[in-house]
Amino acid sequence: MNIRIGNGYDIHRLQAGRKLILGGVDIPHTKGLLGHSDADALTHAIMDAMLGALSLGDIGLYFPPSDPQWAGADSQRLLAQVNQLLSDRGWHISNVDSVVIAEQPKLKPHIHAMRDRLATTLSIQSDQIGIKATTHEKLGPLGQEEGIAAYAVVLLQK
Repeated sequence: MNIRIGNGYDIHRLQAGRKLILGGVDIPHTKGLLGHSDADALTHAIMDAMLGALSLGDIGLYFPPSDPQWAGADSQRLLAQVNQLLSDRGWHISNVDSVVIAEQPKLKPHIHAMRDRLATTLSIQSDQIGIKATTHEKLGPLGQEEGIAAYAVVLLQK
């Protein structure tokens, strides 16, 4: 069996007047993540992990923030394109494990919906996706609620 592991990381600043979207789910909050696309840090970390596993660069290579066509883009659409790149090369996802770091809002009530949304986009089962949420214990910019970060690890099989 041929396997590859990739890891990804993303962070975005929180800003009033934006939707908070994580794992493709619109989460009620007073602020949202700032970015060129919908700034879904969790989905971006997963995409970078997928691309990294196959040495295909990062999401900035495929969806550069300098390109106006990606302004406000739905990251689930971008994730589907990255998944197609893997599939075209004969690879599929065995599992995803991820961590989202956010002081607020509390993400536990939304994890099931995030897993389901990501699984649908990736054409895998929701039990192949792990999502954990933690705080930064009020330390640093993440702890002061200036942003949200996500880490992801992906195991691919051929």
